[in-house]
Amino acid sequence: MKLKNLFIALLTSIVISSVMVGCSDDKPEQAAKTVKAEEPFDPFDHSQDKTVSASEKDKFEAAFVAQCVKREMLAAPNSDKDKFTRPCTCIADELSKTLTAKEAEKFMTEHENPVSLTFKFENAAYHCVQEKAPPKDSGFTPVTQ
Repeated sequence: MKLKNLFIALLTSIVISSVMVGCSDDKPEQAAKTVKAEEPFDPFDHSQDKTVSASEKDKFEAAFVAQCVKREMLAAPNSDKDKFTRPCTCIADELSKTLTAKEAEKFMTEHENPVSLTFKFENAAYHCVQEKAPPKDSGFTPVTQ
């Protein structure tokens, strides 16, 4: 009985090993090379993006400032429009520095805010809205002994 089980295990392993050896050829290596030749899509790689012209950036900035001021006026209806123009213009300037053609197209023609533009907006808003003046001296002086 043990000899019969050993013979079946040996015969099974020989069949499996011969099938595995018989299936290999050079085609998978060539397929692997063609896959490596094609670069995978990297959403953070903007080296292939089209450049945005200065006139498109100006149009984007004007549209963004108008939208920003309108949104802020809706949030605070009793405020002066000029109060929001300066920070909105600053944010638009910051956004246009790294604006991609796809972002400009989404914003201007499709009237959508891409996620990348939202992240850039948050960073620019922090930069533009924070207080520029250094904090006032508290008058506190440490006691020296």
